This record gives sequence, structure tokens and C-alpha cells, in this order.
Amino acid sequence: MKDLMGMMGKVKEMQAKMESMQAELEELEAVGESGAGLVKVTLSGRGEMKAVSIDSSLLKEDEGEILEDLIVAAHNLATESVAQAKRDKTAQLTEGLPLPPGMKLPF
Repeated sequence: MKDLMGMMGKVKEMQAKMESMQAELEELEAVGESGAGLVKVTLSGRGEMKAVSIDSSLLKEDEGEILEDLIVAAHNLATESVAQAKRDKTAQLTEGLPLPPGMKLPF
């Protein structure tokens, strides 16, 4: 029973840290670049697009499809950066917590 009480205390501590981590992640901004930096997309930690930067050399009449592809690629890279930051923060948070093998947080 003593181990259960100790684990419950750690869970409460982890919950407070998780709330703090989530607030920190909301402040995070990730930039994805494509086309050797000609297109940049900035996302918030919540995955909301904050900015798009397009080099003027891509603004040509017949370049629309290329530009669309570059925007999608930059967005995907920024999304992966946000996801990786979340995974890293979660790993730091759960380090040392006696979780069963294969159990990952958040649930």
C-alpha cells in the first residue's frame, strides 16, 4: 500500500508538471522550410499557422503548382518539429516515473 501512495504522489507531481509543459509548448514556435529556404511556414505549439514567407522569385505565373508543393512541404516539416518537441518534453517529464513497459504518456 505504501508503494501505491508513493506512486499516487508522483502522479500528482507529474500532472502539475504536465500542465506546465503544455503551457510551455503553447508558446513554442516551429519553422519549416522548403525549397532551400524559399518557403517558410511558422506554426505555434498548438499547430496553428502563424506565418508564411514566400520568396518573390517563386511568384511567377506558371509556378503555382511548385509553390503549392513547397508550402505543403514546409508546413509538414514545421508540424513534425512541433510533434518532436512535444515528444521530447513528454520524455523529460516521465523520466524516472515507474511506468509499465510500453506505456506512453500522454495517454
